[in-house]
Amino acid sequence: MAKKKKETPITGITVSKEEDFSAWYTELINKAELADIRYNIKGFIVYREWATLTIRKMYKKTEDLLEKKGHLPLTMPSLIPESNFLLEAKHVEGFTPEVFWVTEAGSSGKLSERLALRPTSETALYKMYSMWIRSYKDLPFKRYLSCQVWRYEGKMTRPFLRGRE
Repeated sequence: MAKKKKETPITGITVSKEEDFSAWYTELINKAELADIRYNIKGFIVYREWATLTIRKMYKKTEDLLEKKGHLPLTMPSLIPESNFLLEAKHVEGFTPEVFWVTEAGSSGKLSERLALRPTSETALYKMYSMWIRSYKDLPFKRYLSCQVWRYEGKMTRPFLRGRE
């Protein structure tokens, strides 16, 4: 009969918050099973069940409050044509080095225009707002967008604080 491998019990937090905040934070996230940073693309974080449920509740609460004040939800594409992106060149200047660019699609090969995987929503929204808001009669224009953004962050990523998605 094979010996059963003895599992090491999860103990309390072993790192002092005051001595090494970064290690303490990582241990807390791991032991609470809130997120897992072992996904095989650096900076992309897997949020576990309880974290995901909590995040969903926070979004719901925020969205309910916005809708109570008369804001309406939008859903926008995740890809932004480079030409739209450049219309807001001043605004996106700081994001440009961190943009994920899509340059190929399926078996059709190279795209005629690069597509940015949304690093910020303004460049997508403003293009559409300029078509939807034509006069003062279209105001107030109260909309909100809950979405993911992607940035190739050069800084160290941390669950709930900074990730690439």
